[in-house]
Amino acid sequence: MPDSQGRSLSQWDSQELAKELVRAGIVGSISASTVRRILRSHQLKPWRVHAWLSPKVPRDSAFAKSIREITRLYTRKLKANEIVLCMDEKTSLQPRPRPVATRPAQAKLPVRVEHEYKRDGALNLFAAFDTRSGKVWGQTYERKRQVEMIQFLEYLDGQIPQTITQIHIVLDNLPMHKGVKVQAWLQTHPRFIFHYPPVHCSWMNQVEQWFSILQRKRLKIANFKDKQALAERLQAFIAEWNAQAHPFQWSSKSGAKVMAKCKTAKKTRAKAV
Repeated sequence: MPDSQGRSLSQWDSQELAKELVRAGIVGSISASTVRRILRSHQLKPWRVHAWLSPKVPRDSAFAKSIREITRLYTRKLKANEIVLCMDEKTSLQPRPRPVATRPAQAKLPVRVEHEYKRDGALNLFAAFDTRSGKVWGQTYERKRQVEMIQFLEYLDGQIPQTITQIHIVLDNLPMHKGVKVQAWLQTHPRFIFHYPPVHCSWMNQVEQWFSILQRKRLKIANFKDKQALAERLQAFIAEWNAQAHPFQWSSKSGAKVMAKCKTAKKTRAKAV
């Protein structure tokens, strides 16, 4: 990294590397294009950045078991009385009203959005995605606490027919999702069954894929009159989605890559032999 060479740079690029090679006396002169060709021959691109997270949860047999259980929940044939939902919250959604209306695209001109906007608070969208039909249930709230989560669960309880006696919900490990009030609510609503993927496995929660679609198609331009208008437009988007809802094709490839790195009991026994 540049800092180790006494340079205050985030990362190297071809031009900076050329300068460093000359400064260090390694070569008398060299061009950035030559450096780029050398790097290409070694399949190196130091100007690219990929974020990763060192796992805080061991990739052991318990981790592998949890991944398998969630994957099976997504892929097995459900009974007539079962449903599997993926639930999460998309937080801090701001209306950002603009002093000038957004102008539509014209010949040789893109959509134009006024740079200035006013702050008018934010909403939190609680959403649940049906893994088999693709249907989405969503509600907006001013805050994100156990109180609001229970309100959303009550909403789901009223929306989902009582003939569905097992409502499996996949959600992350936020303290709010495991709070005392929520757990007490679950005790009095036995048809709701929570499933928690391992920590830092948001890719296991299918509602995140739907949030990505929502962000790209509805929230890319934030220009709503106020929070009420934002909430109404979010509900309109959900209604339009549900009119032609579709499930996501769940693939085990990503899971397989993670599972391959797990130190399962089977691998441990194999090494011992």
